[in-house]
Amino acid sequence: MVQPKAPRFESLQPSSEKASKAKRGNKASNTKAEVMLRKALWRRGARYRLHVKRLVGKPDIVFPRQMVAIFIDGDFWHGRNWNKLERKLSRGSNADYWIAKIQYNRSRDREQTKELEKQGWNVIRLWETDVARNVEKLADKVMLAVAQNA
Repeated sequence: MVQPKAPRFESLQPSSEKASKAKRGNKASNTKAEVMLRKALWRRGARYRLHVKRLVGKPDIVFPRQMVAIFIDGDFWHGRNWNKLERKLSRGSNADYWIAKIQYNRSRDREQTKELEKQGWNVIRLWETDVARNVEKLADKVMLAVAQNA
């Protein structure tokens, strides 16, 4: 499948300076949820690599020997509860851009997961709010996957 191009925002105006500042403040790596999970895994004795550039999508946490790749997806940027979020976005500023942007991200995530799985990787995708709510349970889930692939 040919991946569509990411939408561009150059011609758009921010809905407000506050919204613009908030979006600029979002990080792609070392997010709170990511750091929480890493610390929980470290306490369990896990050793891993971060943001391995040679892997498609640069997974957040990688266990190279066991071939386990973990992504911690931001709820907004990766479209959690997409139907509800899409309806909300359609009523807001720059709706066409935001809907296209998140649809692109979701499509890209699916393609990256397929590609990694094709290469033999066990891919685990977690939502940031799930990590924040129950990091210990998700750390156990990751450790189980690592043990099964050892």
